[in-house]
Amino acid sequence: MNKTISYNSLNDVHQSVDTTSVSKPVWKRILAFFGPAYLVSVGYMDPGNWATDLAGGSQFGYKLLWVLLMSNIMALILQNLSARLGIVRGRDLAQANRETYPQLINICLYILAELAIAACDLAEVLGMAIGIQLLTGIPLIWAVLITILDTFLLLVLQKLGIRKMEAFIIGLIAIIGISFLIEIILAKPQMSEVVKGLIPSIPNKQALYIAIGIIGATVMPHNLYLHSALVQTRKIKRNDKGIRKALKLNVLDSTIALNLAFFVNAAILILAYKVFYLTGRTDVAEIKEAHQLLDLLLSSKIAPYLFAIALIAAGQSSTITGTLAGQIVMEGYLQLRINPWMRRLLTRLIAIIPAAVVILVNGEKDINNLIVLSQVILSVQLAFAIIPLIHFVSDKQKMGSFAIGPILKTTAWLIAGILIYLNIQMVIDQVSIFMENDNSFYLKAIIILFSLLFIALLLTTFIYPLLITKEKNVSIQVHKELPEAVVPTLPSFKVIALALDFSERDNLLLVNGIKQADKDSLIVVIHIVESASAKILGSEADDLESRKDQEKLDEYVKFLESKGFKAQSRIGFRNRHKEIPRLVKEVNAELLIIGSHGHKGVKDWLYGETINTVRHQLRIPVLIIA
Repeated sequence: MNKTISYNSLNDVHQSVDTTSVSKPVWKRILAFFGPAYLVSVGYMDPGNWATDLAGGSQFGYKLLWVLLMSNIMALILQNLSARLGIVRGRDLAQANRETYPQLINICLYILAELAIAACDLAEVLGMAIGIQLLTGIPLIWAVLITILDTFLLLVLQKLGIRKMEAFIIGLIAIIGISFLIEIILAKPQMSEVVKGLIPSIPNKQALYIAIGIIGATVMPHNLYLHSALVQTRKIKRNDKGIRKALKLNVLDSTIALNLAFFVNAAILILAYKVFYLTGRTDVAEIKEAHQLLDLLLSSKIAPYLFAIALIAAGQSSTITGTLAGQIVMEGYLQLRINPWMRRLLTRLIAIIPAAVVILVNGEKDINNLIVLSQVILSVQLAFAIIPLIHFVSDKQKMGSFAIGPILKTTAWLIAGILIYLNIQMVIDQVSIFMENDNSFYLKAIIILFSLLFIALLLTTFIYPLLITKEKNVSIQVHKELPEAVVPTLPSFKVIALALDFSERDNLLLVNGIKQADKDSLIVVIHIVESASAKILGSEADDLESRKDQEKLDEYVKFLESKGFKAQSRIGFRNRHKEIPRLVKEVNAELLIIGSHGHKGVKDWLYGETINTVRHQLRIPVLIIA
């Protein structure tokens, strides 16, 4: 086996939660394992699942409750396999794929994963927007645009750390759970009838179709990527006993979290039976219809508000975890790491644009069809997440004694077969309906071509890991490997730029500038004038502040010359993040020394992040003085 060098999945929070500290009580060390599965569970109660639950309950009562239970068991097994991969191998699913499959296959898998995440986000955008509209009464298009604001919420949560993010998600799950608990209490279902719904039965073909929809919408492909990375946020003892303990506690974590998701989905189905099925409203399958009828049929004004609040919480929690999954997929497949807020903004725009276009062109009547489309796209991707996952956790060469046994392996492949068949059947049904209504020859030819490519990629994904005998010689690290035995030499800088802001830090900057200089060095002191006049007139400004700043720079030049150094001054106007790089390049500086701004969080948005912006425009060393 060739050596593969890895990097950490979700590097900012990798092993940030210590479960090994002996100074903590045992119960705290156990609780430290709990959290990842709750972030995963929100994908099983997102707005995309609500329509199938409503349709099942309103048309067939409790008869499809067993389908929810079965799909929940399937999800529990697959999520535990995902957690096993992350805990034992220290790989997320995207990294493991990149190590195993050829480059072309990995590109295809990456594109499909990104499409799945965008589709999932589309359902969450629409779900949140519908919730906002139901709660406030504003037009749906404005509610869709409001959802873009959660980009900033995610930025704040990521700066607070993984445990704070987990706490926030658990809080949203609590809102969803409490909302539906109250709804169930108001509906007063008979538990004896509910239990009968756990007995398997399929009344007719329509029930089978809805059952396929429930199962097909249950396991989210991006959750398999997500769980394999989130478990690595826990620092564990890397011995046999420590790994086994982590696996057991993550099984417990997943069981509790996914059972909560089962409760939410079951509550929606039970509510649909009690409120709609028993009153003869078997045509209710859309979220907005359900909301409008709740207060009429439950005789309670609070019911529709609770429904809308739960819908917003479900969409918000799912969209956060979808962004994390996107980060994992991008870093694992492409070795590309971008700012979280940029990643979130791009994902959200991809979801908002089609939603906004459909609303503007056709109004709000096609929104449910758009949600259905998002679920079909998710169905297409699911096979390409499940198949590699089962291959990886079955591999005794890489998993050692932690590879899954024959019984679990057979069960996993059986689940994979059922899910893949049901999801492909759902896609075929949707494509058949579309092709019947569209007579375009070229469009049909494109659909057939993509179907053949889909089958070829599916077979390759399944067969390739069985054919290879050794791991690819590929590095999955983001950063290049350092050569061995490097002995660094101190550089000699001929031109050194000092970015001064006339604060107390200037003395430290001068000291460090002198330390980096030799007798032949030129030290250039830089300052940017940001007065109102300078903002407007730029270099034409001749106000008091501009003159005083130039005088101050001249004093620094004289001071440096008195110490035996060659010195010059440069003054800029308006924007620090533009002028500093311009002046540095103008004097051909080989080193920039700049002081840190001393603020973070909200102040970064208010005042700007000068250092990050400046250093990304330069190709020289930047020394930051705190």
